[in-house]
Amino acid sequence: MTRPLPLPAADLPAEADDSPPPVRVSWPERAPQVDARALPADEGAALFVQVWQREPHVLPLADDELQRLAGWPQVVEVPGGRTLIRQDEFGDYLLIVLEGVLLVERTVPGSKPMRLAEARAGDMLGEMSLLDSGSRFSLVTTVGTCRIAVLQAEPFHRLMQEEPRIALALMAALSRRLSLRVRQLSARLGALLSPA
Repeated sequence: MTRPLPLPAADLPAEADDSPPPVRVSWPERAPQVDARALPADEGAALFVQVWQREPHVLPLADDELQRLAGWPQVVEVPGGRTLIRQDEFGDYLLIVLEGVLLVERTVPGSKPMRLAEARAGDMLGEMSLLDSGSRFSLVTTVGTCRIAVLQAEPFHRLMQEEPRIALALMAALSRRLSLRVRQLSARLGALLSPA
């Protein structure tokens, strides 16, 4: 007696999905929730430039280019204990830490949140969602008062069209940070898979 072969997953009838639709949160929605206060444009730009110049691995920009780059994100001050990014929500903004510390955690059902990192000046968070508008991997909370540059997707896309050289410098910085994270993940995975 022959048994029918199982259908490929794509041919199986779709199961009813009772889960709520994914939550999409933009920065204009999140900002009032976290009591974000916009800094004066010149103060925010000066702080952004100062942090950018301390990073040794970014593409060099002329002073006027760096000043123009500093004008694209919104620089805000956020009190401590505020959640800037929630795990699994969908978002389209990037955070660049200028002052203060952000706690990065991941929650797993049935266990306490796991601390992944502490982000400090120069660190970028949310870059994957900025690039693909996908879901957030982790929960990001301010430890104390922080100053943060926020770059939303729409200004980022305009930056690429209007200032390609400056956008390239930002993309190179994002790529470097993504590469470092992949290397860290590979090292952790290697340690887990290596024989005791």
